[in-house]
Amino acid sequence: MSKTVGMVGLGIMGSAISRNLAERGWRVIGFDTDAARRLEAAQAGVTIAVDAAEVAREAPVIMTSLPSPTAVMDVAGTIAKSAPSPRTVVELSTLTIADKLRFEAILSKAGHVGLDCPLSGTGAQAITRDLVVYASGDSKAIAECSDLFADFAKQSADLGAFGNGSKMKFIANHLVAIHNVASAEAMVLAERAGLDPQMVVDMVSPGAGGSRMFQLRAPMMVKRAYEPATMKVSIWKKDMAIIAEFAEQVGCATPMFTLTQPVYTEAMAMGLGDQDTASVFEVLKKTIITEPKPAVRE
Repeated sequence: MSKTVGMVGLGIMGSAISRNLAERGWRVIGFDTDAARRLEAAQAGVTIAVDAAEVAREAPVIMTSLPSPTAVMDVAGTIAKSAPSPRTVVELSTLTIADKLRFEAILSKAGHVGLDCPLSGTGAQAITRDLVVYASGDSKAIAECSDLFADFAKQSADLGAFGNGSKMKFIANHLVAIHNVASAEAMVLAERAGLDPQMVVDMVSPGAGGSRMFQLRAPMMVKRAYEPATMKVSIWKKDMAIIAEFAEQVGCATPMFTLTQPVYTEAMAMGLGDQDTASVFEVLKKTIITEPKPAVRE
């Protein structure tokens, strides 16, 4: 496989992945509509294209990490019109299954191969290559991308039929939503009990009550510092809506997941949309504090 790869979308995830690939000897040709992101990527060794069409012409494998279905469809259309076939297009974003299928249809009609490959991990994890690639679609194309995946992620798997990658991502994010709010609730409880917050992080993280979300987000809650965001609340709300729609389509009740939704909604109402999702600590700190009850003596 050629060590030239395209990246359309140089946001939190795309920029971290591009930087890691450039450091490992890949020629990364990138594009983003945001000039500041283009400049930052160029400083990290990414060759900046004038537009997505140039990325499509220059790179045999193209990855897309984009914020909305509209952006994904626009880029798919650009690749279909601009790139000599066949190109392999690895779609990393979190979208509905229907949107992923539209993306694939646009590309396949033009002779390209679209892969559904969402990622498990935050922006902070992307920086350290602590990601998992949930790959689905054409198995030959996935196998050919194995070296690429290995240079920006710790693990990847071929999950079979196109769309299975997104289904796996929905399951993972279902747990992330719950674990993040559970971590915030636990940290509020610990603070209310008079425990040292940092000691709580140090002792709970390696124990049975720890989780990856606790390990990643509880330290932010201790500092009450939620920038730079590894996942913005506003983007997370979009992802949660996709998961809720998916669960409804397959006829599965998700009571724990459903209970977390108002917490993230309140975070938005409090103006925390651009903050990391760890900021739900502020929501729970504001809403669940009550006067302590006197101790009951036997």
